[in-house]
Amino acid sequence: MARRFAGSLLAAIAVLGVTTAPAQAAVDFTGTVKLDNCSGSLVRLPGSAPADKALVLTNGHCVELMKAGQVYVDKTPPQPRTFKLLNSSGAEIGTLSSTKIVYATMTGTDAAFYQLNTTYGQIQQQYRIPALELSASHPVAKTDIRVVSGYWKKIYSCQVDGFVHQLKEAGWTWRDSLRYTSSCNTIGGTSGSPIIDNTSGKVVGVNNTGNESGGRCTMNNPCEVDAAGKVTVRKGINYGQQTFGFVSCFGPGTTLNLSLPGCKVAKP
Repeated sequence: MARRFAGSLLAAIAVLGVTTAPAQAAVDFTGTVKLDNCSGSLVRLPGSAPADKALVLTNGHCVELMKAGQVYVDKTPPQPRTFKLLNSSGAEIGTLSSTKIVYATMTGTDAAFYQLNTTYGQIQQQYRIPALELSASHPVAKTDIRVVSGYWKKIYSCQVDGFVHQLKEAGWTWRDSLRYTSSCNTIGGTSGSPIIDNTSGKVVGVNNTGNESGGRCTMNNPCEVDAAGKVTVRKGINYGQQTFGFVSCFGPGTTLNLSLPGCKVAKP
């Protein structure tokens, strides 16, 4: 997980952003944002309206290395966080600013949502950049995906190799994690990158970690644990966290409501 920080453990990382273009359009850097220490993507819910305040998706560990069991909801940081908005070719075309951390955790998943001070409609009008849509469906194995790094301006192409009952790294445990085939050999600096279904153009997950040196369940060396407790180590294989479960946690106006039916993410 922390391996995704570019440079030192708590230094720069990178996320991936892609397009929310029509189905089967080529995935590019549209909607990618670059953080000061990570990357992320401008995302919307299936029912989001132009007047809704926009959201940015990244990893929980891009906020900070959170403790197991720790969850932030509607947290206002001392200083607003800014994001460099990228266009289809990866050029920086504007700066977006957040008002709060809507949700962040490294428990069960590794994800964070920031709310911006601008709406989807305002961003579309000013920059001609649409947000990427979060898929409301669990992805399936063998799906063709793209992991788009706004930090490195590189797109990784692979497939969903399968799903991990529990992915353990140091003191964190993530559930139903998404495992990539080996061609998505993501490196440090790709944290928070959206995982895009290459056919639908929708976000199905967020890139967060990989086993670097063959270690067993240690920092930068996550291990897989199946339902029977068997541990498997896959050196060089990388992982992401699914995002479809968050769709059930937002009401109208991109308002987070963890008590909504179907919302099963970690709660404070």
